[in-house]
Amino acid sequence: MAIEGNHTPLTPASFLRRSARVFPAKTAIVDGARRISYRQFHERACRQANGLLALGIGTEDRVALLAPNTAMHLEANFGVPMAGGTLVAINTRLSPREIAYILNHSGARVLLADAALLAHLEPVAAELTGVERVIVEHGAANGPGNGHGAASGWEPAGALDYEAFLAGAAGADPMILPADESQTISINYTSGTTGNPKGVMYTHRSVYLNGVCNLLEMGMTAESVYLWTLPMFHCNGWCYTWGVTALGGTHVCLRDVKARAIVEAIVAQGVTHFCGAPIVLRMVVEGAQELGLARFPRRVKVSTAAAPPSPTVIEAMLGLGVDVLHVYGLTETYGPTTVCEIQPDWLRRPPAELARLMARQGVPYALCEDLTVLDDAGRPVAADGKTLGEVCMRGNIVMKGYFRNPEATEQAMRGGWFHSGDLGVLHPDGYIELKDRAKDIIISGGENISTIEVENVLYTHPAVQDTAVVSRPDAKWGEVPVAFVTLRQGAAVAEQELIAYCRQHLAHFKAPKAILFEELPRTSTGKVQKFVLRDRLWAGRAARIQG
Repeated sequence: MAIEGNHTPLTPASFLRRSARVFPAKTAIVDGARRISYRQFHERACRQANGLLALGIGTEDRVALLAPNTAMHLEANFGVPMAGGTLVAINTRLSPREIAYILNHSGARVLLADAALLAHLEPVAAELTGVERVIVEHGAANGPGNGHGAASGWEPAGALDYEAFLAGAAGADPMILPADESQTISINYTSGTTGNPKGVMYTHRSVYLNGVCNLLEMGMTAESVYLWTLPMFHCNGWCYTWGVTALGGTHVCLRDVKARAIVEAIVAQGVTHFCGAPIVLRMVVEGAQELGLARFPRRVKVSTAAAPPSPTVIEAMLGLGVDVLHVYGLTETYGPTTVCEIQPDWLRRPPAELARLMARQGVPYALCEDLTVLDDAGRPVAADGKTLGEVCMRGNIVMKGYFRNPEATEQAMRGGWFHSGDLGVLHPDGYIELKDRAKDIIISGGENISTIEVENVLYTHPAVQDTAVVSRPDAKWGEVPVAFVTLRQGAAVAEQELIAYCRQHLAHFKAPKAILFEELPRTSTGKVQKFVLRDRLWAGRAARIQG
């Protein structure tokens, strides 16, 4: 599309071109021992785009990516759209069968893969009939200790080496602007916990806007150093892959997301910002304790999502000099779409009350446009902090739709709103607060029990490291709450003691009827797989627990 004097199609691919012009010698990417400047970042992305064009990739052709948080992953977020293609970044923790489904459903013609992850493809290689070419990154960062294991030694027939692929391609900027800003720039597949995953389509326009919106909410500048604790495959790193690049910040890649590695990277690289689920926040606290670090040398800001961080974790992070920004969103909303904006008077309140306020999901992102809580009839609920409804949103950072699934798209977007499936309340100050997923709310004897409310109480107990509350069948009440708990290292507490603790802080019917002590199953993005726990209790095991 031609550029007019007063209009250029929005695409985040243009962010890299600008930063390479303004900050050519500045470090754009830290990937292990490698340092890549913005000039090099731009040239490598251009070579990737030109190489893909030479392979016949055209407008909205899908290019899949199977890689951890690496330079190649960042380059693909620009190289693929610069060639006019659509990026399909795949969850690296999925099974071979799930990866095969995504590759086939998306119709990906080219796959960029990290050598350490090829073992995921070998069992299903014969099923990948649509993939015409595999390009493999054989970086020095690959191998033992990188969190993904050593390369398997197996490679698909005709595979190309990534660095050789770049070297053989032209370095000139091939930027292909989208003819329409609503052109699909990426497809991100949901977790598929209730069936096959759905491919969520992102547009050039919305990615551009949410990338910028993240910078506004996180207060980032050209001096910001962003640590990749959040998987880049998850909502394209919540659009931070593009946003950090827009302002010329530094990306610090982290393949091995463990407590000590996170803390060491924050200190060594001068990290100013990172994102992650509440479990990542707890890892930071643990890593700091392990290293005997009382406070980071410079102020750090973290954006955290998924379940609300517990007040205990928020207080611990504040003590380390980490400001916590609580956000909320879904794959269908490009990652974060709400933020718990901290009001000035909150900072004068007691720490426990401040943490409670900060744990709410808050208000719309600046570019979200509209957010509300609707009842079953599609009407806004009373702003009383009590009346339950479904959290719904609409505006610039809501998905284009589900790829090749118009029925699911129509259902999710009914009534002119995107329906999140999350239950929440609207407070008098206009802030929303999640109470549960619609499928997770426990209805016991006709009373609604928010599992999040019960979990937040358990998190305040000094012995509790991690917890998840789900339902189990009950002959009298229909269903009742049960808590799965992971204790802190060296801590000990009896089941009845924890139940009594909950009864001190909750209505008695909300307290767990049983406590099971074990590690919690989680997705690769840190979310507890409650369906796994719930299925166990509803599959004939309830009698044993009750006994």
